[in-house]
Parts: sequence; C-alpha cells; structure tokens
Amino acid sequence: MKVKLLFASALIAMLAIVPASAQDSRNCGTTEYHQHQLDTDPQLAVRMADIESFTNNYVSTHTGQEKAIVTIPVVFHVVYNTTAQNISDARILAQLDQLNQDFARLNADAGNTPAAFQGLAANTQIQFCLAQRDPSGNPTTGIERRQTTVTSFSSNDAVKYNANGGLNAWNSSQYLNIWSCNLGSGLLGYAQFPGGSAATDGVVCLFSSIGSLTVPGTATNYNYGRTMTHEVGHWLNLRHIWGDANCGSDLVSDTPTQQTSNSGCPAFPRRTCGNTTNGDMFMNYMDYTYDACMNMFTTGQSARMAALFATGGARVSLLSSQGCVPVQVSGCGVPSSLTASNITTTSATLGWAAVSGATAYNLQYKLSSATSWTPASTTTNSFALAGLTAGSAYQFQVQAVCGETSSNYSAAATFTTLSNTTCTDTYESNETRTTSKVIATNSNITAKIGSTTDKDWFRFSTTSSARNIRVTLDQLPADYDIRLYNSNGSQLAISQNSGTTAESITRNTTSTGTYYLQVYGYNGANSATCYRLRVDVSSSSFKTLSGADEEEVIDMQPVDALSLFPNPTNGNFTVSLLSDNENDALVRVFDITGKAVVNTRFAATKGQNLFNLDLTGNAHGIYFVEVNQGATRLVKKLIVE
Repeated sequence: MKVKLLFASALIAMLAIVPASAQDSRNCGTTEYHQHQLDTDPQLAVRMADIESFTNNYVSTHTGQEKAIVTIPVVFHVVYNTTAQNISDARILAQLDQLNQDFARLNADAGNTPAAFQGLAANTQIQFCLAQRDPSGNPTTGIERRQTTVTSFSSNDAVKYNANGGLNAWNSSQYLNIWSCNLGSGLLGYAQFPGGSAATDGVVCLFSSIGSLTVPGTATNYNYGRTMTHEVGHWLNLRHIWGDANCGSDLVSDTPTQQTSNSGCPAFPRRTCGNTTNGDMFMNYMDYTYDACMNMFTTGQSARMAALFATGGARVSLLSSQGCVPVQVSGCGVPSSLTASNITTTSATLGWAAVSGATAYNLQYKLSSATSWTPASTTTNSFALAGLTAGSAYQFQVQAVCGETSSNYSAAATFTTLSNTTCTDTYESNETRTTSKVIATNSNITAKIGSTTDKDWFRFSTTSSARNIRVTLDQLPADYDIRLYNSNGSQLAISQNSGTTAESITRNTTSTGTYYLQVYGYNGANSATCYRLRVDVSSSSFKTLSGADEEEVIDMQPVDALSLFPNPTNGNFTVSLLSDNENDALVRVFDITGKAVVNTRFAATKGQNLFNLDLTGNAHGIYFVEVNQGATRLVKKLIVE
C-alpha cells in the first residue's frame, strides 16, 4: 500500500501542476476537473495508481502485438437551452464518423502529419457505434434529448444529473456517455479518467465544437470534432502531451517532451525542452492546437488505451456490452426492398416488400437535410405522399406491425422529386448568338430546352476586377451540354458529360469583355423541366480538375466526383467516377482497421465511369473506398450490411 500511495502522490502532483503559460483558448477542463475529484475522493488516487501499474505492465509486455478491434457503444445526451444548442442527428453522426476516422488513422488530413512523425502515427484499433439498445434492453437511437432552463454548465457535473437540469448517465460499464451542452467560461470540454465515479463517467463537450471535417460545428477554430477526439483520449487514459507541467511527462515513450501546450497552427518544427531533432508533436490530438492542425495518435498512446481493454483492465467490461447489438423483435420481420415510383414535383408512391404476419406498417419520411421525421401509417405495403417540395431529396423508412409487436425500422431509402417546370424566364427567342439574352453573373437562372432544335444562347461580361469565369449547368432533366465563346464567336471551351451529369467550364486569367454561352441538348435531347445555369466571375482564380495550364487552373475534383451506390449495400456496389481525363483509376477498399481488402485498377475515360465491385465475402461493417487518378485522391465511406 505504501508503494501505491507514493506513486499516487506523484501522479497527483503531475496532474495538479498547470503553468500559467499552458492556458489557451482550447480550454480543456479535464486536469482541473480531475484535481477536484482527487480532492473529494481520497481513494481515487489509489485506484488510479493501480490502473497506472497495470498499464505499465501491459505496455512493457505487449509491445508490437496486434490488437483486436474494440467497438465502444456510445450514447449522446443532448442537453439544450436554445434551439441552436439542440444539435441535429446529422451533426452527431458526423462527429461519430470523425471520431472513428481519427482513432483508425483514416482521417482525411492524416497526410498533414510531418514525415518525421509518420512512422509513429497509429491506428488505435478502437471504434465507436451509436447504441442500438438501452440499459433496459429496449431499442434506442443512441441519442436522448432534454431542453433545460440552465443557460450554461460548468465542470461541476451538473449536466450529468436529471435533478440539476441535465441527463443521468447510462451504465458506464456498458456505454461511453457523451454530454453535449452549452459550457460557460470559454470551456470546450472535459472528461473523466478511468477510475472515477461510475455516476459521472464520460465526456462533456461544448455543443458548437461537435462536428467533423465535412460537417463542421460553429465554434471558431474548434469545429471539426477534435474536441471530442481530445476528450475521449482523456477518457481512454491519455494525458496532455506536455504532461501538464513545464517539460513534463505524458507517460508515453514515443511523444517528444515539450515545454507546454501549443496553440493555433505552429510551423514545423517547433523545438522546446531540448527536443532539437523533430521538435514538439503539436499535431497530436492531445495538444491544444486548432482542430485543423490535429491529425494523429502515436503507437505509445494506442498501447496505453489498449491496456484498458485487456483482462483486468479498467474498461474491459465494455467488451461484453450489448449496446451495439440491435434488439431482435420476434415474429415481425423488418421491411425490405424499399422503392419510390410515380415521382412528380410534389408527390411520390412509396412501396416495400410485404412482411409475413404484418397487420399494418408505420413509415416516416423527411427531407434529407431535415432532422425530424414526419410519421404516417397504412395497412398495405405502399403509401402515396403528397405536398412534397420540388427538386428535393427525401428519405423514408418503414416498420412492420404484427399484432402487439413491431419490427425495427428499415434502413432509410432515398428519392428525389422532379424539378419545377416553371423557370426563371423563357429567355426566348435566343436561338442564335446574335439573339443571345443577357444574364446576371453570380446568380442562378433556370430555363428550358423545349424542342429537338432548341438552343439557348446567353451573354455576360467580365471586368478588370472580376475577369475569372466559372460556368455551372446542373439540375439537368436530360443530356445537355455547354459551350463558351469569346466576343468574336470563337469557341473557348466545351463541357460534354454524359447523361444528366452536371456540366462545368472554368476559365481563369481571361481578357475582360463580353462572352457567350450556348446550352443545347445532345442528339436533340429536350424536356419540359427546367435546367439551372450559373455564371460566376471573380477576381480570384477558380479551381478546376485540369492541371494542364498552371497559370489558369488548379487541381480539384468537383462535388460528387466520386459516389457509391447502393450505399448501404449487401456487398455488390458500383463506383461512379466523374473524370476529366483518361488516366487509369486505382481503386482500393479498406476495412475499418485500415487493411486493404480490394486493390484493383480500371481504365477510366473522360466523363462518367462506372466500376462494379463485390464485397459479399467480407464482414459487415464500415469500409472506405479510395480512388486515385493522377494527382487526384477521393475517399467515400461505404456501409456493408
């Protein structure tokens, strides 16, 4: 016991020292919160000493051993006072996805890790799922919400109790509890180290910090979800990388000693405490830099976390949790084969395969961008929707009702209503360049190709302060193309993607003056539905796919250059690649551990390319599809179920 108490005293001293220079706008409250717990619970230091001794023994005896993937059930407790604080399901799902990417070293910015530290960066083999059953064994979404009268919370744990305006923790031996709320005093978040009270175990994050690289939150500089990655790191027994002391220790062997926290986005290398070779590892998730500058855990940090899940580890009970296992409802199958037909601008007919024994069906639908569902019910396996918004994507899912029992809801299916046939203007007659119609720049217009011979001509002007041009033609009801001409009638560029794929022309460093656009249907294509056209002009160069002329263009793929369908899939799926060149496409598929399960090459042509892949022999779960073509790299997530 004497040895344990001596170690505990040293650990307390390390965590209690926070030099004034370490204070930063990131403002993680974990160290101060932990000190308060030590002050109020005399036995906590002993428990943590035991955990540290176990961790040291595990790390020393398991170096280099391959670890099994640990999947942790997560429940989000959303406690909000205002509507803005009631973050959407989409933000929560994006945050969870970012958490999984960061812990699997699949984050899109992993390439920003300096070469000197690339060899230390680790896939931690830890993943997270939204809980699908609650502590009582009932189905759940893994998200619970409560509106509170409390305007802001602190690190006093009030948010973790119903009686104090928050929400009670779920069984912390079976779930990672995450609270989203408004935190005061500039606090971004705080976490409880292993060994603390079960009633308060978990992570608390400022609501505006929750998000991802692709679906950011609203907190300035801390909106890409790295606050949660940082705090979950604490929950998994990681310390701040500077050890909360001047040139202190974070108890990890492969993180360089550094003087204090780093803020902002330092330039590499930043050298302190005599680490003259490569400097501070300021891009580590356990430093204090901006979200956009964090991108790695190390192998040593991964080993510390893994010790928690070894036999006898402080969080090993999570391995037996059923939180990620869906509740099976006996006697009532989940509806499948969802379809949408008879789609118009405002209506659609939904259908699905009949379920044996079902007496009725509940369905819910929403705009894909919405956070709440609209419910409906029927006694047949179809339902007609009306009053929809034109040109909009919708999701729907169905539940079978079998007497007094009901199935789980199906996976969501998606459909898109037709665009409105009422255009901004007919712009007719504009069949020739001499009869072209003037359109405003930097704004959308809608028009029609109404017959097999119809061609729409438009003109616009650039100025010396805005001479760079980007033309976008999308929301296409048929196969339309565009051409760009100068004032003399000479063709400057053409975009001829196949089908209804959007068309785009970018021309930078052009001369000022009048330009002409022609929109036309390929092989006489036409429709009563409008297309959308936009001409943007700017003083700054626009980015494009082509890299042929460095003076005029910069490499970048447009939105949706890569898509996967169906997604989710049963294993067979199609990769759709929109390419502006004929370079071969290298297609690789990685599982959640980072292992490549597919590595193949396809001959790509300019325009849309479709490649079929088959993962039916692989385990269900999350995969990442990577396409490399020339200097372009694209990644999409795929779910196999």
